[in-house]
Amino acid sequence: MPTNYISFKETGYFSNLICDYLSEKETLKPFYNRFPTLENFEEQIEEKQKSFSKAHREVLSSVLQSQYKNLEISEATQEHITALKNDTTFTIVTGHQLNLFTGPLYFLYKIVSTINLAKQLQEKYPKNHFVPIYWMATEDHDFEEINYFNFRGKKFQWQGPETKEVGGAVGELPTKGLEHVLELFSQELGIGKDAETLKSWFKEAYLEHTNLTDATRYLANKLFGTHGLVIIDGADKKLKQLFVPYMENELFQQDSQKAVTNTIEKLNAVDATYKIQVNPREINLFYLAEGVRERIIEVDGGYQVNETDIKWTKEALKKHLYECPELFSPNVMTRPLYQEVILPNLCYIGGGGELAYWLELKSFFNTVNVPFPILLLRNSALIIKEKQAKKLERLAISFEQLFLKKHSFINRKVREISNIDINFDDQKEHLIAQFEEMYRLAALTDKSFLGAVKAQEVKQLKGLAHLEKRLLKAQKKKLSDHVSRITEIQNELFPNESLQERIDNFANIYDEYGNEFIDLLLSELDPLRQDFVVITI
Repeated sequence: MPTNYISFKETGYFSNLICDYLSEKETLKPFYNRFPTLENFEEQIEEKQKSFSKAHREVLSSVLQSQYKNLEISEATQEHITALKNDTTFTIVTGHQLNLFTGPLYFLYKIVSTINLAKQLQEKYPKNHFVPIYWMATEDHDFEEINYFNFRGKKFQWQGPETKEVGGAVGELPTKGLEHVLELFSQELGIGKDAETLKSWFKEAYLEHTNLTDATRYLANKLFGTHGLVIIDGADKKLKQLFVPYMENELFQQDSQKAVTNTIEKLNAVDATYKIQVNPREINLFYLAEGVRERIIEVDGGYQVNETDIKWTKEALKKHLYECPELFSPNVMTRPLYQEVILPNLCYIGGGGELAYWLELKSFFNTVNVPFPILLLRNSALIIKEKQAKKLERLAISFEQLFLKKHSFINRKVREISNIDINFDDQKEHLIAQFEEMYRLAALTDKSFLGAVKAQEVKQLKGLAHLEKRLLKAQKKKLSDHVSRITEIQNELFPNESLQERIDNFANIYDEYGNEFIDLLLSELDPLRQDFVVITI
């Protein structure tokens, strides 16, 4: 089962910001704390140990014990939860939405990256204890983003409960209607040991649990519990109480908007092409009520929940925050801070988009005096089945060529296999050289002819380009069978012309390989090797 590597930049699927971060571009260094190397974790451990209190550890361990009370827990996970009480225990965190049946493949890659980094740190720093954490985004409310998964090219979508139940935090959604998804999924799966495992996991997770939080916890525990994964739900009153001083600051001082806005300006000054992932609001907190998760806004000296009649004076809002902190929900700007306040965390592992908004936050963390974690880009992988690998070999398609956009991929392969060299670069260079002599003659005789010479040069170069395009099109038609076969294999591995990991569900591979697939990921994905991984299974 060979494993190959391609640089993230070479794939063409990652932003300039992330590629510059991975290359440790000097001008980006002010926007993060420490770069992810095993050696850099030594100082990160010291910094976090000094700032994280024993009281926070006791609350965290107690809450996790409570959240796991109805779940069969592995010895490794229980050991990790207990160890969190000790000041030598630290976490490695990844987070993700509550996607139906885990959603896209990269859900698994995030968690495997987290488990594997914890193992590597355990070997490097044996006097400490390292816990892999999956943070469930239970308070998100983007139901349309999480209510489906893709299997064998088909979309299995949950219509969800009544509309009035969809507006609030998704973790509280009742799992109504998922029996219909299971019925369709089962029909598509067919029979077989691994197919039956997938059916039972879906049934046990979604039909035997009453809400999406419990269902997701059950499924993630089934997949990774034996590897010591600890799953946390931040929607907890005791955990929110630890965050009250920071929420009070957010409501009345609004430090996050000031700090992040300033950081965004500095990022733009470094490189104007960097896409700003998230823009801060004045108040970066939501309020939770039945079927509602809405922004808190300041209005005429008072405070209000947007789109509702819920209002407070400043004094009443502060009192309400201290009495009912569980009703206040961090948004994308303040959730990272919440995570770092309640966890003894060293590193956050996320995708390119996540790391992009984390890079906006360091100065905000400095303002509120909370250590900023090491940021690590999660592993990315392309899984190629053996039959597909043999097909790629027969068609002489390299892994690097596979990552080309479809138009470029076809053109490259047509030129490569054609017995005609449909590339007019030499002719274009020759033409340009000829026109240089014409420019010289025009300049010596009458400079007013320079424009006419330029127009003729442009016309002839366009003509060559047009002819090249027509010949390439004719050659594609002549080689249509080969074009069809190379297009088919690229479509299989890059569904919807996107990365496999962003579209396909893990069931596409588990159905054929079972736990061998999970074991393969754990053995092949090295979180600190910052390359795209191509795994043949």
